[in-house]
Amino acid sequence: MALLEVQNVTVRVAQRSLVRDVDLNIAAGELVCVIGPNGAGKSTLLRAICGESALNCGQVLFKGAPIQRLSPRARASQIAVLPQHNPLSFAFTGLELVALSRNPHATGLARDQEICMDAMAALDVTHLAGRLYPTLSGGEQQRLQLARVMAQIWCAEEAGDRLLLLDEPATSLDIAHQYEMMKAVKAFARRGVAVIMTVHDLALASGYSDRILALKEGRCMAYGDGETVLTAANLSELYGYGVTVVTHPITGKPLVLANE
Repeated sequence: MALLEVQNVTVRVAQRSLVRDVDLNIAAGELVCVIGPNGAGKSTLLRAICGESALNCGQVLFKGAPIQRLSPRARASQIAVLPQHNPLSFAFTGLELVALSRNPHATGLARDQEICMDAMAALDVTHLAGRLYPTLSGGEQQRLQLARVMAQIWCAEEAGDRLLLLDEPATSLDIAHQYEMMKAVKAFARRGVAVIMTVHDLALASGYSDRILALKEGRCMAYGDGETVLTAANLSELYGYGVTVVTHPITGKPLVLANE
């Protein structure tokens, strides 16, 4: 049974459709990557799913019920969202920032700190626990922010199956931390979390996703596993740029190369 069902969702702003007639089902334990060019509607789709953008048509069901019926506390304990931009100038330490996510829960200070440190370890940021957030690099801040939203829905015993929405979480990360982040997110999904994330790097989508949703002008152009979606024909249509797709010699996954 799908944990999240997006049914015929349309979002319009000033008579312009940013997302049109999108359907999406995702089960707990799955990682779905959303790809597409700039302005394709990726961020709008995530905002529509979590209730930040009003729907002009369709509905979003979480555990079989409309997502807007969840109380604020129930939503915060089961659904975590990481937007593209997370401005913060207050001098929190790394641990204090991550600990903000535990407010929806009543698990106690000791358990909350344990969860925060576990989430930070998963993103390799435990050494930043005592550092002041404004003094950190963009990549370090991004990894702390991801640890924060993971800590928010860390335990299945608190909320059961959960949903994590990530909007371009690889921004500001070097190549090593991009891949480590994807490993951590996929491992987190396997613990009973449905994860939907937008990415621009097709290698990340190919290497780690269970399924890929390709958006073009707000519509679903393709949806399925990497071999189905990441074809030369699909990607050339999606981005308006010629590519060649070969098989990765180690992973066997599709590898996208730009044509000269």
